[in-house]
Amino acid sequence: MEKQIRDFTLELGVDDVGFACVDDYQSPKSYEITKFLPDAKSIIVLAFKTLTSCESPSMSAAQNGYLDLGSFARTASYRIARLMENKYKAKVATVSISYPIEIHNDRKAIADFSQRHAAVAAGLGIFGRHNLVIHPRFGTRVIFTSIITNLDLQPSDKCDQDFCIHCNLCVKNCPARALDEEGRTDVMKCLGHSQPYGLVADVTFQLQRLGRSPEEQKDMLMDEHYSRLRQAAYLGNQYMCFNCLKCCPVGLS
Repeated sequence: MEKQIRDFTLELGVDDVGFACVDDYQSPKSYEITKFLPDAKSIIVLAFKTLTSCESPSMSAAQNGYLDLGSFARTASYRIARLMENKYKAKVATVSISYPIEIHNDRKAIADFSQRHAAVAAGLGIFGRHNLVIHPRFGTRVIFTSIITNLDLQPSDKCDQDFCIHCNLCVKNCPARALDEEGRTDVMKCLGHSQPYGLVADVTFQLQRLGRSPEEQKDMLMDEHYSRLRQAAYLGNQYMCFNCLKCCPVGLS
């Protein structure tokens, strides 16, 4: 069964796939995996290599590269989940790309599910100094989605090699200084710089409008800053900084 799922997944164009037992998924801050599927036994983790456009100096090209990849990843996850339900009568829960900014008052900037920890559990890499997953072939330039299932699948072998070369380029090139403490990413520092048009920026803008004259408010609404806030609201989370990925030399040919 694992071979059939793997072969089908790779035929779809997914770059790599791994299997994990739910007991090996150890995310210290995310929800228990039974929240997604009460009788969960296994996780199928899909790996997608990013396009070179994701490292374009044009933020439009880079962001579109990630949006395109996210769309393809959703489609692939859905088709694999349908195969599992139809062919193996499995129960499934698909988990798309996890942006670290789900809206919970008691869990600010913490994803419900950690794709990083799932990928490590499924043998698709190890954590680097930047706290991102380094894939054996693709390095840091990879994203993951997961399918949680009640099928009892044979787990993939874990990675036992440290792929990180500990050059500290990710730390030195982080403009927010979010990686200064080893083993921890200061998420609020990261988001404050990488998502300048996120929720906090929108709230700040609306507060600044209060008490302004109609003409001043019109000028604010016609400004490019407001246009970008609106665009981000429609497209979803928009990252304007990829330094920790772009400067990592691991996986570059």
